[in-house]
Amino acid sequence: MKLLEDRILQDGQVRPGNVLKVDCFLNHQLDVDLLDKIGEEFYRIFKNDGVNKILTIEASGIAIACMTARYFNVPVVFAKKAKSKNIDGEVYTSKVQSFTYGREYDITLAKKFLNSGDRVLILDDFLANGKAMKGLLDVCNQAGCSVAGIGICIEKGFQPGGAELRAAGYKLASLAIVNEMSDDHLTFREQ
Repeated sequence: MKLLEDRILQDGQVRPGNVLKVDCFLNHQLDVDLLDKIGEEFYRIFKNDGVNKILTIEASGIAIACMTARYFNVPVVFAKKAKSKNIDGEVYTSKVQSFTYGREYDITLAKKFLNSGDRVLILDDFLANGKAMKGLLDVCNQAGCSVAGIGICIEKGFQPGGAELRAAGYKLASLAIVNEMSDDHLTFREQ
C-alpha cells in the first residue's frame, strides 16, 4: 500500500535494534484518515473470506481492527495482555514473547467472545518474529474457530514471522513489507 509506505518514509524513524518507530501516526498518535484507508484495504483483500469477527491484541492493534470492522460490519475482539479483574467467566490464554518490550506475558480472551462457529480475521500493526501472532493463533485453535486471514500493517520482511506464517498456509496480507532497515536507510519489498 503505497500510501502507508510513503507515510513510513515521511514520518517513521529507524532506531537501533531493528525498531521502526511509527508512533506519530499508527500506534500512539493515530491518523484516523490513514487508518480508514488501511481498514478499507483490508476489507478489499479479505471481503470474500467469510469474516464474521476481527481479532487483535491490545493495544496497538485495536484502532486498526476497529476501522477495519466498520467495513465488514462485524465485532472486534481483542486479547488482553494481562488477566484483569473485570474479565468474567472462563478465558483462553497463551504466552507471548514481545519483540518490542523484550519480555514474555500471558494474553487472555474471554471464551464467550470466540467460538467454533467464528471465521476470524486477525489484524495487528507489526509482524516481526511472529510471536504475538502465534499467541493469537493459539487462542483461535483453543476456541476451535477458523482463521480467514491475517492482516498486518507493517511486516519486517527480514525477520522470520511472515515467511513462517505463509509456509504454514495462512492467507497473510501485509500492507508494507520492510525489506531492510538501517539508521539512514529503509527499503520496501515489491508486492
